[in-house]
Amino acid sequence: MVKFCLFLSFLICISFVSVSQSKKSTTFPDGTTIPAWFSDSSKISLKNLGKQYLITKHGVKADSSLVQTTAIQKVIDLASKQGGGVIMIPKGTFLSGALFFKPKTHLYVSEGAVLKGSDKIADYPIMPSRMEGQTLDYFPALVNAYGVNGFTISGKGTINGNGLNYWKAFWQRRKENPNCTNLEVSRPRLVFIWKSNDVQVQDVCLQNSGFWTSHYYQCNNIKILNVHITAPHEPIKAPSTDAIDLDVCNNVLIKGCYLAVNDDAIALKGGKGPYADTEKGNGGNSNVIIEDSEFGFCHAALTLGSEAIHNKNIVMRNCHITNAMRVLWLKMRPDTPQKYEYVSVENIDGYAYSLIYVKPWKQFFDLKGRKDVPLSYSDNISLKNISLKCEVFFDVSPGEHDRLSNFKFENLDVTAKNAAYDKTVVAGINFDNVKVNGKMID
Repeated sequence: MVKFCLFLSFLICISFVSVSQSKKSTTFPDGTTIPAWFSDSSKISLKNLGKQYLITKHGVKADSSLVQTTAIQKVIDLASKQGGGVIMIPKGTFLSGALFFKPKTHLYVSEGAVLKGSDKIADYPIMPSRMEGQTLDYFPALVNAYGVNGFTISGKGTINGNGLNYWKAFWQRRKENPNCTNLEVSRPRLVFIWKSNDVQVQDVCLQNSGFWTSHYYQCNNIKILNVHITAPHEPIKAPSTDAIDLDVCNNVLIKGCYLAVNDDAIALKGGKGPYADTEKGNGGNSNVIIEDSEFGFCHAALTLGSEAIHNKNIVMRNCHITNAMRVLWLKMRPDTPQKYEYVSVENIDGYAYSLIYVKPWKQFFDLKGRKDVPLSYSDNISLKNISLKCEVFFDVSPGEHDRLSNFKFENLDVTAKNAAYDKTVVAGINFDNVKVNGKMID
């Protein structure tokens, strides 16, 4: 798996050489300048992470069948007490439940190493957390960092959620009750980082999460570089294994990654419900750049929602889509006030079932007694420089409380079985050099 990850990263870099050489915009979609911080994709060096704590030198056994949560946590706590450092997972497989990193500590997963999650939910004690746009008590992840500024995960090893039993339990519950919620079945995430700034995750493989793969909540200045994130969609589907969930985050760079999961690849969260825009803990995401990455199977490469209230200055560029259900999905939730604005998807090629999908998301609709239905807005949405094969070109059908405006399609060459489009559903839509099935449209 490690060799495969390295080879895949190499292929991704090669495949984007030509497209990345195209001139990148120096401004966000709203016209503000993109800070130089986004141009720096340099990797963190192990030697700069402080004292190295090799877990096998501190009481952790090289035994892949033994759950060693307590022993590994003791190493993290020791590093914290001694002023910080990097927790090193050596070659081999190490089984653990929830781990909690402390200020000035880091995680390094060596090439050939596997940090594997326990498949027993008792190894993930319930505590205050955040899931699906709600602040609630829930199970932590395998790797957790709460208030750890400067936290890093690096190395060329694997963090494996060991999610099979959780997936089976979920589908059994869905069989018993088709209307069960995602939270009814107890399962952990793989990585959860909360209230931590200046975070960097690089080079690792994240796979087989029981629930969302990596979740960042109330964080600023995040870089996710050359990370390989997967969860299967066949023969058994890994439910709700979103690759990257951004939840009230600002300044995010996702670069050189490979994402293939049985849900959304990158989803922007922030809160849900009729009063979500006034509730403590909720908020928007802003200044997010996703570039030079590849998307395998996923429900959408980029999704805004469904638990989201405000997303602004979101850019996805220079990416290849292998097999997404959708390139851009705007989930318009009719029980939540939403505003999606200044979103740009550019320099994209490959295959997806649909290019753009905008429809009401009615799952678990609940106005909680509110008499009026809140309005939701999508404004200044741009798709440009795209060469795509798809089944559906324009899958846009807003609800009566959705307001779509200022959509621009520029320099598109699309092959689609369904080439229909309806300009009346958007107030202000512009087609500039758009070719569908060889014919220019306007």
